[in-house]
Amino acid sequence: MHADPKGVLTGVHFLDGDHACCEGTLAAGARFSAGYPITPSTEVVERFAARIPTVGGLFIQMEDELAASIAIQGAVWGGAKAFTVTSGPGFSLMMEHIGYAAITETPCVFVDVQRGGPSTGLPTLPAQADMMQARWGSHGDYGIIALCPNSPQECFDLTITAFNLSEEFRVPVMMMLDECVGHMTEKVVIPEADAIEVTPRRYTTRTPEEFRLFEPRADHVPDMVRAGEGYRFHVTGLTHDERGYPSMNVDTQDRLVRRLQEKLKPLANGRALCETADLDDAEVVVVSYGITSRVAQRAIKLARQQGVRAGKFRLISAWPFPAERIRALAGRVKAFVVPELNLGQMVTEVERAVAGKAAVIPVSHAGGSVHDPDVILKAIVEAAR
Repeated sequence: MHADPKGVLTGVHFLDGDHACCEGTLAAGARFSAGYPITPSTEVVERFAARIPTVGGLFIQMEDELAASIAIQGAVWGGAKAFTVTSGPGFSLMMEHIGYAAITETPCVFVDVQRGGPSTGLPTLPAQADMMQARWGSHGDYGIIALCPNSPQECFDLTITAFNLSEEFRVPVMMMLDECVGHMTEKVVIPEADAIEVTPRRYTTRTPEEFRLFEPRADHVPDMVRAGEGYRFHVTGLTHDERGYPSMNVDTQDRLVRRLQEKLKPLANGRALCETADLDDAEVVVVSYGITSRVAQRAIKLARQQGVRAGKFRLISAWPFPAERIRALAGRVKAFVVPELNLGQMVTEVERAVAGKAAVIPVSHAGGSVHDPDVILKAIVEAAR
């Protein structure tokens, strides 16, 4: 295994999704991770723990998920790019600190390799039932980004994207793998480090006297500073003013939480990450993500062979949800078919965007295995009638 001076393992490899995700963290410049073992995500940080000493970084196994999810934020304020990994039960424990990362605008990445639940559930089997928790798991009004890879290659590529988006928008970004994607092994092509686009942290050019920690630029995102470089600043989970100091009044609350959502609007609209095909003549659109999108691809192909004009809409950035793109399709197709490894989560967002202009048909699966493509095919054919 050969890595270049920047720690990037270049070339063509056969990796599972968890290991590819680890390589993505290194390529993105992550040099700190804190984590706690949990199936099926542990392999990400097992590999990171072995790899990171070679490039001058650090992995710490914490006593639990709560400690891991706050340790990475301390590392970020110290100047590092940082992430943690978990699965459903640990993700639930991290929610308080995900809210903290949102209100303090701490750029970091949470990798959630989803498994069957609720509670301990099915530790070694797949599900996609953490999708709503990713968006709404912490209380209050805030914004996050969630990306859904469907292959080991995308586990590498989208992990870099996750870090880049976290730096650009100063938000926690979720990598929403599932057990199948995390554990499948496929070819992964890793380019030379110089060919990988990495977004640097946007540090202030202002003097300590001029600088305010939460004063936004024109894009609604504030600049950052490193702790210990002469800037006096205050970071709190309380509602705060532009200096970072608690400001417990209605006006400050309204201004702050609106900005936390406003800054993500570009990604919700024109920059939403989706993969589409055969939409120009589609009468039925299949909306899917993660491992389910690979099964849905087979069903779409079979439908086309039967003369049913099915189109593909794969969510890559599930949050912010690309409502405008779904809404634009709703006026000209008969139906949307939404297969998921849960009993109905992202389908509710499709229904909201469609607003009654077309039928929305869930194809639910409680997890533990992937869909049978014939089940999705049957829903497509019935929707086209």
